[in-house]
Amino acid sequence: MDVQNPSAPPRAQSAPADNPTRTRRHGGGISHDNTRHTTRFVVIGNHLVQHKELSLLAIGLSCHLQSLPTGAGADIKSLAARFPEGPTRIAAALRELEAHGYLRRERHRTETGRIVTRTVSCNQPRHRREAADTGCPPAKRTPPPPRRAGPKALPAVPRPSSTAPALLQTALDLLADLRRRDARLLLSATDTAHLVPGVAAWLERDVAPGAVRDALTAGLPDEPLRRPAALLAHRLADRLPPPPPFRTPSAAVPPPRHPLQNCEGCDRGFRAPAPESRCRDCRTTTGDAPPGTPPGHVPSPAR
Repeated sequence: MDVQNPSAPPRAQSAPADNPTRTRRHGGGISHDNTRHTTRFVVIGNHLVQHKELSLLAIGLSCHLQSLPTGAGADIKSLAARFPEGPTRIAAALRELEAHGYLRRERHRTETGRIVTRTVSCNQPRHRREAADTGCPPAKRTPPPPRRAGPKALPAVPRPSSTAPALLQTALDLLADLRRRDARLLLSATDTAHLVPGVAAWLERDVAPGAVRDALTAGLPDEPLRRPAALLAHRLADRLPPPPPFRTPSAAVPPPRHPLQNCEGCDRGFRAPAPESRCRDCRTTTGDAPPGTPPGHVPSPAR
């Protein structure tokens, strides 16, 4: 008992810090009974099976995908038919693998024009969309198509000071009749509603409907019109005539009021234009009555 054994450790050794998977309990933990595979096997890296952020379902699904032969079905429907997990959980696991670089899905157009989705499983995670030296090519992402800009707004048109229904209806009828002059001036309901105030502003300025029609249709180009409403809106604003001159309404001219004077024959007061000096009765007696005066006519007394 007094002889020391130099080969026996003085105390139990702890697991090294760089291997956290090794158990610290003496005699516990997992042990392996491994047999070397020669056929039907797949090599899986520890970076996947011991990933700290992936879920257990995502790790197992990635191992299954790496074991599949090329061309096997790997869509959500096929995987849901193969495993008891539902489509929702499988789709979430696929998104995990895609986010960490173990999976990518590409869309390709076949020779017949059909678009198919190809699932590519990578045995090494990709970083910054660069493939590792494991046979996984980088993903080919086509740039998104340019966004198609909406139609340009029509130019502004003049606005009338009055919105009388009869005025607007006349303008609407005039625009609807333009296609009879030129078939290229067939307007939509939206374009017509935009142009009606401009035509009403012309009519409000004492411009005849025929003159407005001629101003809109005269001198049109020979080539096809891409936006006839824009051309008409430009003409309505650019060729707007000035307002008519202001005219003071003329008052009715009252009849002339002759001066009051006394008759030299009978001294009766009467009104007559100068130099008449006798009333009608005295002129009738002396034969100086104006023609057309009936005989015996008595003039009305002077007022």
